[in-house]
Amino acid sequence: MPGLLLGDEAPNFEADTTQGRIRFHDFLGDSWGILFSHPRDFTPVCTTELGRAAKLAPEFRKRNVKMIALSIDKVSDHLAWSKDINAYNGDEPTEELPFPIIADAKRELSIQLGMLDPDERDKEGLPLTARVVFIFGPDKKLKLSILYPATTGRNFDEILRVVDSLQLTAKSKVATPVDWKRGDSVMVIPSMPDDEARKLFPEGVFTKELPSGKKYLRYTPQP
Repeated sequence: MPGLLLGDEAPNFEADTTQGRIRFHDFLGDSWGILFSHPRDFTPVCTTELGRAAKLAPEFRKRNVKMIALSIDKVSDHLAWSKDINAYNGDEPTEELPFPIIADAKRELSIQLGMLDPDERDKEGLPLTARVVFIFGPDKKLKLSILYPATTGRNFDEILRVVDSLQLTAKSKVATPVDWKRGDSVMVIPSMPDDEARKLFPEGVFTKELPSGKKYLRYTPQP
């Protein structure tokens, strides 16, 4: 099935959305971007996900990240569903969300991007869209993808966390360790010699001693 791999450039597709017709590259502009897909409108897990995404929209905006959703229904359905999503959040049930939702009733974009879940089907027997997260950099290239089955809701706090990691590691020669959060210490990349690391990270490089004697666990405060 067609799809995107890390480093691939996002296709510059055109699509109808709840905020009008877009061309994807123009929509992204010079920003980072998140495209996240949903199996269907008016379904329970999707409603909770879009509600959480709406609540976190200001945090993504602070990080210069544009959000856009996709679901295999029409714009008119998306707009009606948006009222439910806002009501779920305890807000006024309007048709407006802080990001557009792409209409993909014919599943053409879902197929192009490799988003279909072969194990979850609608009442007509057609495959539903999986819960895909694509994160694109300002260069329009895919920096991260996460694929969940239709039955498992996503953790948008984790998506925000990985954006922080991607943006940090794009500008600094570091990596982020397990469970890293913004402000935690980071790791010096293995290919960097110790003398270069000491110059690049004036706050210090701290090495954890290991039984092997290999000094590859090198930490430094977040740049």
